Amino acid sequence: MVAQQIRTCDVLDERLLERLREVPREDFVPKNLRAAAFADTPIPIGRGQVMFAPMLDARLVNALALTPDDRVLEVGTGTGYVTAVMAGLARLIHSVEIIPEFKLRAAVSLAAQGVANAVLEVGDAARGFGRHAPYDAILVSGALPLGPDAHFRESLAVGGRLVVIVGVSPAMEARLIVREDADRFSERSLFETDVPVLINAPQPKRFYF
Repeated sequence: MVAQQIRTCDVLDERLLERLREVPREDFVPKNLRAAAFADTPIPIGRGQVMFAPMLDARLVNALALTPDDRVLEVGTGTGYVTAVMAGLARLIHSVEIIPEFKLRAAVSLAAQGVANAVLEVGDAARGFGRHAPYDAILVSGALPLGPDAHFRESLAVGGRLVVIVGVSPAMEARLIVREDADRFSERSLFETDVPVLINAPQPKRFYF
């Protein structure tokens, strides 16, 4: 997976690549779909949600440029796979999941891997989650059609990075937002993609004639 899929999309951070080798992705995939664990395709996990393809997971985490001292907010725990990957790269992961059964299953999988620095919570973080702010990095694992609410930006520490997918299918793009100082943010487009919309994310207004 690392050699054939991830290195080919310019994910070259050796700490991240090593972590991707260490975490057994197949242990986080629904049992009936384990044969597809390393396929370059999203995997359905129930309730209309998916586990992103390995390449997309890697590119999103790579853009965060995590360091060992970082405190991270993950919006959308899902299976816990990305949680486990980031837990080996940062000091502490706060992961918020709106679907209680997903949180419970992810907790079991993370415990089986010995991950002790990830705190899982049930909650709706579609408009931000400032409970443990400030964060050094935030990853939103679902699309926000209107872009991130201001609460996401304000929850970043100075120097903090927010990676989010913005837009409406099929025209979505991953973006990196960096808090340069108390009042100034920079933003750049990373790549195009297409993923499910985050549950309860604000939607653009629709006009009917």
